[in-house]
Amino acid sequence: MKHIKDSFKFFIIFIFFSNSIASEYPNRILFVGNSYLYYNDSIHNHVKRLLVEHYKKDDIVTKSATIGGSRLHNHNIEHLLNHENLQLDKQINLLIMQGGSAEVTTPESRKKFSETAVKFSSKAHKLGIKTALYMTHAYLENDKRYEPNLIKKIEKTYYEAGIKSDSLVIPVGLAYEMAYQENPKIKLHHPDGTHPGLLGTYLGACTVFATITNSSPEGLSYNYLGRISDDDRVFLQKIAWKAYLENK
Repeated sequence: MKHIKDSFKFFIIFIFFSNSIASEYPNRILFVGNSYLYYNDSIHNHVKRLLVEHYKKDDIVTKSATIGGSRLHNHNIEHLLNHENLQLDKQINLLIMQGGSAEVTTPESRKKFSETAVKFSSKAHKLGIKTALYMTHAYLENDKRYEPNLIKKIEKTYYEAGIKSDSLVIPVGLAYEMAYQENPKIKLHHPDGTHPGLLGTYLGACTVFATITNSSPEGLSYNYLGRISDDDRVFLQKIAWKAYLENK
């Protein structure tokens, strides 16, 4: 299934090559977002463990700045882009930004998200920091904000913001859709229908890994201290790589 609209293809390819970090070594990463990131021991910890296994390096540092229920513009990006405020002795080389899940629901909120992504990315780029947008997933039906085909609004919002802000798009929301299509019984969401469950966080981490390394997570053994079964690990790694390839 092809998710990126034809009119975006040239721009997405341009972004991929102009802002690709796959040929570099993403070893100082900051995640900025909300509870979608910090559930299940925080996605930055999972991404670090995947990267350490892949690169076999011990200098990888991942940081996370999250505010429950926040939208992207709620963050003080100037403060966060001072590496000393992150207890780092060097500047980060990758900023990953996640918007609030409801930011895609109205024209006004979509516009605000896009403007914020451009503003934050511009500040980061001036410091030599690459940027990426962490695409959120859609709600399940038991969340009161559920609407059919919300993923289409999410996809459009994130890819348009990615173009405008010269940022990679990490297609986590699309990976969720693909996983549910191939295995409707898998539980990626928390029971509340909005937050990620552990498997959802693992899928998100694998999708981040695939996007920032341009490498498949397939074959990595990391399973969060045995809490991810071998079947789920293999399946979710496969889906993450497939989502990346179909949407890069």
